[in-house]
Amino acid sequence: MAHIKFLDETMRDGQQSLWGMQMQAGMALPVTPIIDETGYEIISLGGSSLFEVLIKRRREDPWAGMDMLVESMPKTPLRAGCRSNGSVTFGFTPDVLMDIWVDRLCVHGMRSFWLYDVLFNIDKMHRLAKVAKRHNCQIAGTMLFTLSPVHTDEYYADKADKLSALPEVDSLLLYDTGGVLDRERISTLVPAIVAKSRGKPIEMHANNMLGQSAKSYMDAIEFGVTVLHTAVRSMANGPSIPSIEIMTKNIEMMGHTHNIDTTKLKQVSDHFERVGKAAGFLVNQHYEYDVTALRHQIPGGMMGTLRSQLADQNMQDKLPVVLEEVAKVRRELGYPGMATPFAQIVGTMAVLNIVTGQRYSVVPDEVIQYAAGFYGDPVAPIDGDVMDRIMGTPRAREILANPPEQPDADELRRRHGTGDDDDELILRALVPASEIEAMRKSGPPARDYPTLSSPELEQVSRLMKVANTPFVQIRSAELDLTIRR
Repeated sequence: MAHIKFLDETMRDGQQSLWGMQMQAGMALPVTPIIDETGYEIISLGGSSLFEVLIKRRREDPWAGMDMLVESMPKTPLRAGCRSNGSVTFGFTPDVLMDIWVDRLCVHGMRSFWLYDVLFNIDKMHRLAKVAKRHNCQIAGTMLFTLSPVHTDEYYADKADKLSALPEVDSLLLYDTGGVLDRERISTLVPAIVAKSRGKPIEMHANNMLGQSAKSYMDAIEFGVTVLHTAVRSMANGPSIPSIEIMTKNIEMMGHTHNIDTTKLKQVSDHFERVGKAAGFLVNQHYEYDVTALRHQIPGGMMGTLRSQLADQNMQDKLPVVLEEVAKVRRELGYPGMATPFAQIVGTMAVLNIVTGQRYSVVPDEVIQYAAGFYGDPVAPIDGDVMDRIMGTPRAREILANPPEQPDADELRRRHGTGDDDDELILRALVPASEIEAMRKSGPPARDYPTLSSPELEQVSRLMKVANTPFVQIRSAELDLTIRR
């Protein structure tokens, strides 16, 4: 029997997958002290995409919000995630800015990081791990899993060997964005990773896209995984990860032990359910087993982006065709792992191929940069004909002549006019100054979020969703109500 540790993803992957990274600090603060006392090994909070969305969509200062959350959870180490070579959109971030980003997250209270690179630029991961270790952070070296002919057990064992050899890496994280791992593959993959782990703990994160990830967690425990990533039930499942409620029950039934105080879970789950419903976000999700997902392996968050891109072209009915095209593009581009940035790059390329009707006639800059090796070496060779089409474009010649620059810190501070305020430097590197000014005008983050509900309020909410005028006025003998947008 094993002692299983749990990492809470309610406020990171849970809200990323279900709420599109729009969780404001006040949406969580009423229950974060409870989460802090629940017995989690680590609590995951977020990264650069959360900052960008909060500024642009919610007009909230992400540094101030993070500080409020950190202060409310003094007991449990808090984790941030970081791609080795990018914190801004899906392109490249200069190395020195990545170093500053990790350092500032540590200054604001992060004490754990999961570091990843889909193409395993381990030197870059190692550099960031060293920055975080200056603040005594725990580091999870991440291996993003994907199904392909070239992503073999031997491939992942080699990466586990290289990551575990780094003294700064404390654990290895097997991260299954598509939720495609089943017992057959786990029974060979996890032992291969464990054999090269040098005794370091193995974590597992599996988005429940196929509805089978809770079973995968149980199988993974049998073969050596000891840390599981979960979320409270209202923020779990579907494109999110399995729930802490079912996993604690399952491991108890199998005779394993844990440190979770399960009496605290319902209050937290009920709170996020109320907030999610009040904000119009998804909660209580469940997906059925769909074999199509095994082919395209699109993460939950990217599926929403694809639907949005097609809606912009009034081509929502083309989603099944686009998913088939995603599988084809991924194969032609050498089977990149379907996580940021490649899920977005492959997905956008597939949409363009369908919308234009001419494959690779319009090629985004990121596809050219990938083909040019700017992100690192592809796992498998890119299809020769596709490579010719990509590199034959006029834009390709421009990009090849201008590889990503590597300015120093002083140059970045000069460009953005931020002096020695590196918190401000991070914000201005993420979004335009106009967005930051609009955020600042909205005032400090709220400490709570209104979740009052009644039949009358629900009727008003429905009315505002169908109304297309600037205001709605309702008058009766007992009521005079005007609602303005």
